[in-house]
Amino acid sequence: MTNTTDPVGGFLRRSQWRPTEIMVWVLVIAAFFVFPDRLVLGSRVLIIAIYALSLDLLLGYGGLISLGHAAYFGTGAYAAGLIANYGWTEPISGLIGAAVIAGVLGYLAGFIIVRLNGVALLMVTLGFGLLISELANSLNDITGGSDGLNMTFAPILGHFDFDLAGQTAYIYSAAFALLAFVFVRRIVNSPFGLSLQGYRENPKRMAQIGAPMAARLRLVNALAAALAGLAGGLLTQTNQFVGLDSVGFERSADTLIMLILGGGGRLYGGLVGALVFLVGRDVFSEANPQYWYFWLGLLLVLIVLFMPQGILGGIDALLARIKRMRKAAP
Repeated sequence: MTNTTDPVGGFLRRSQWRPTEIMVWVLVIAAFFVFPDRLVLGSRVLIIAIYALSLDLLLGYGGLISLGHAAYFGTGAYAAGLIANYGWTEPISGLIGAAVIAGVLGYLAGFIIVRLNGVALLMVTLGFGLLISELANSLNDITGGSDGLNMTFAPILGHFDFDLAGQTAYIYSAAFALLAFVFVRRIVNSPFGLSLQGYRENPKRMAQIGAPMAARLRLVNALAAALAGLAGGLLTQTNQFVGLDSVGFERSADTLIMLILGGGGRLYGGLVGALVFLVGRDVFSEANPQYWYFWLGLLLVLIVLFMPQGILGGIDALLARIKRMRKAAP
């Protein structure tokens, strides 16, 4: 039985790493050796998992839905490319710079977002995303417009070039994915993270107890934007190219689908959703190049029908049912 009079002990227990979490990262390491010819896809999964994690922090924990989250992803992507094109090709510091720029944009946008909810929030975030997308398209001299930008980056730590096989990109992406998950894990298991979940469940109650939720929501929007910018910068650096697809509405919609597939508010839901969506798209497009969208759509429909809380939610429900059956057994 949990001792509710010991909040510090409760936070410590929530912060402990479970065996299943450790296994996730063991599998990430193992994939490098087991699937050497799929490392490019693997790095893409890890990058999009960071992006989905950023949306999960905003939506799954903070309760702020967004249809324009790609604005931050694209800002980070273009920032990383422009930093390199203007002479600073060191990838790690350039990536941090891209995340900071996206985070600042997210903090400024938060002054508007925290005042809205429901349909108004959806429409404003959608409009914000479309605005950033059109800005990237119209600033042809800076962003390359519809042609995009090509750039080159210096070797990581001065020794590791981005190779065509994707080995460096996979390790680089995995390292930042681990840091991102540790960072978000610490946030959601902190008093700040619990206040966000309280707002998600009952905004009026949080206002009644005097929690400064407007400031906290601006902060979480900035943190989510920085993580999205980090993911966008990673995609630019590993591809050495950035185009309008990084900031388009489809990028926002796909990531929202991934989060729904994996299960929002479950930390690893974005990773599972990204894996299922991207690997499924890769497999179906190879097996049936003409009609692969049909099979991907069918997969999405089946998962949503039979696991309305996402894959991780479905697994939790199955395990709970097995536990109840064992207790009921004579």
